[in-house]
Amino acid sequence: MIEKDFGPANAGVGDALAGVGHEILADARRALEDRQQSDAEAVHAYRKTMKRWRALLRLLAPFVGEDGRHLRQQARDFAHEFAGARDLQGALDALADLAASDELPRTAPVAAMQRALEQAKRAAESSTMNEERRGRLTTALNAATLALECWPLERIAFAAFAHELARTYRQARHAIPQDWARARADQVHELRKKVVAHRYQLELIEPLWPRMTKVWVSEAQRLRDRLGHHHDLEMLKDLTAPGRPAAPWRQRIGPAINSRQRVHLEEAARLASRLFAERPKAFRERIEALWKNHRD
Repeated sequence: MIEKDFGPANAGVGDALAGVGHEILADARRALEDRQQSDAEAVHAYRKTMKRWRALLRLLAPFVGEDGRHLRQQARDFAHEFAGARDLQGALDALADLAASDELPRTAPVAAMQRALEQAKRAAESSTMNEERRGRLTTALNAATLALECWPLERIAFAAFAHELARTYRQARHAIPQDWARARADQVHELRKKVVAHRYQLELIEPLWPRMTKVWVSEAQRLRDRLGHHHDLEMLKDLTAPGRPAAPWRQRIGPAINSRQRVHLEEAARLASRLFAERPKAFRERIEALWKNHRD
């Protein structure tokens, strides 16, 4: 958040964005250096911070060129290195989601399936965060910090900043399926990625209208959660394929997964229609009006 830099007399939008970038990278570095937490906790904290970093890089793309695109690609590649353990944790979360609903048949051997997935997750985590990887990630964070210090962000005007916020908003809006009932898993996942970027970018403008923006961020998070639950269920479905850890339970759990996914999509459709109701141009104009009012 750039609250301290968005003062009425401060037009340094770029300086504020640079401050946010340094804060994000410092959080990522702390996630790697904190040896009091488990490897799984370190991975979770690092991945969460890198989502914020990638959302910021998406916004800064027109101002930092190829350098920014490279760092964003690098952050995405590093995130993929943790995908195995993350997908298994997502499958466990999906199993808990099913167990808490009425979708999972009472006869399903949930405990046995959970043990199989937890065993696979422990095996994946054993090689996820080692010293070699911590070193590579730290080196990359140091390089990103140096790049951030060299970017001419002080040239960014608020109108350009608002334009990029609206661009992410437009991309998320366009990613909404026309027919939610027939939406493919990859379409839902693509929307989820756009919503994640939009949700983190919204935090940047919270000082302009704190109460309203907090509600807005909360609604975006609720949509993200619903889409995330759908994705976790898809991960669980994949793990029931032949030769995968949950294959023995495919026939029993498959219908429950499909039914629960429909529930999440129905709620996601309702949230998305409300969150992205206005056109991108109106969204941008509202942000610019908030900025003008805040400065005046």
